Amino acid sequence: MQIKITSAVGTGPTPLGAFDAALRNAGVENYNLIPLSSVIPPQAVLEKTRFSTPPSEYGHRLYVVMAQETATRVGEEAWAGLGWTQEPETGRGLFVELHGTSRRAVECAIESTLDSMKEARPYEYGKNESQLSGAVCEGDPVCSLVIAIYGSEGWET
Repeated sequence: MQIKITSAVGTGPTPLGAFDAALRNAGVENYNLIPLSSVIPPQAVLEKTRFSTPPSEYGHRLYVVMAQETATRVGEEAWAGLGWTQEPETGRGLFVELHGTSRRAVECAIESTLDSMKEARPYEYGKNESQLSGAVCEGDPVCSLVIAIYGSEGWET
């Protein structure tokens, strides 16, 4: 299984407009997002990449782990980040999704949360990794997001 990790920033006239712009910039705007908990299945391969919705998947379900943050006041920062760790041999692992108003706060939260989760489980996880996205509000609302894309599914029954 391949899990794609992408990030983006968007600006819009409202917080929801900024979120939609960030989804467009991440290439996932035409999906119905289904949030997952933070478990990475065995044999998963993670890839940091730009994502683009194939036209044939418009409206499909997209299974994701996502972090997002919005800033609405001038000078306010919006930071989102995903952190992860995997067992080197099996590929199974954990994601954490965190957000805040400073890069440093999100980085520290990712590290401490992953460390805590690793200590509570009987597995031999590897090093912590992460991807962050950030923006500063300069007028209109901004949204930062990072998404781990597990896969899509149509609505056919």
